[in-house]
Amino acid sequence: MQLKDKTILLTGATGGIGEALALRLVKQGATLVITGRNADKLQRLQARILANGGRCRSVVADISLEAGISIVAQEAARVPQVNMLINNAGVSDFIEFEDQSAERIRCLMEANVTGPMLLTQRLLPQLRIQQGMIVNIGSTFGSIGYPGFAAYCASKFAMRGFSEALQRELADSPMQVLYVAPRATRTTINSSAVESMNAELGNRMDEPDWVAEQICAAIIRRTPRVYLGWPEKLFVRINALFPALVAVSISKQLPIIRKYLARQNT
Repeated sequence: MQLKDKTILLTGATGGIGEALALRLVKQGATLVITGRNADKLQRLQARILANGGRCRSVVADISLEAGISIVAQEAARVPQVNMLINNAGVSDFIEFEDQSAERIRCLMEANVTGPMLLTQRLLPQLRIQQGMIVNIGSTFGSIGYPGFAAYCASKFAMRGFSEALQRELADSPMQVLYVAPRATRTTINSSAVESMNAELGNRMDEPDWVAEQICAAIIRRTPRVYLGWPEKLFVRINALFPALVAVSISKQLPIIRKYLARQNT
């Protein structure tokens, strides 16, 4: 697939992966409609794209809210040639589940699951006409439950299930659904406690530019499912077949994880 003839709606464009992905997509010749909650960051990114000869429109919206979904859907309707939706927006929360408030859980699920699903539903008729593509950005934690990320894991497991079901539901149409699952990435979604914990545990964190490059490659190759990072992609397979083995390995990490959970929430 060539990206130069694509008009792409990208959510979460002001985050680390989102910004890197926007710049890479434009470099490949795509036209962008970018969304995000931070108006200043969004406008700066749009200005940077336009200054370099790219084609870009922006819309400030929070897709965890029904009003935000409507704003984005209305903007997409004004650009009828939109033929790809990349659901990249999301939030994370590193906290013991018993300490996580109902409000924090609700906000996380709305941002990571409900919002992307409802936006996809609103845009689906338009994408069908364009014989388009839906790209859902997941996580390794959408396949491996990990301490301190119970709600986040639940949200990413949900997006993986949504992607798989929608792939199969649309299998008799020209549309495609891709699911790309990065491992830990060096962005502001991860707190300093998470970065320090990963360093102590020896967990690698990828740079946003590399992740964006892999997402673009998956789109160009039309790869339905992609898991990024080694050995995490191996752990995903082992966890699917022998979850008890992975559980034993992670349980050995618990003292370190708890140390950083305590540091995060003091």
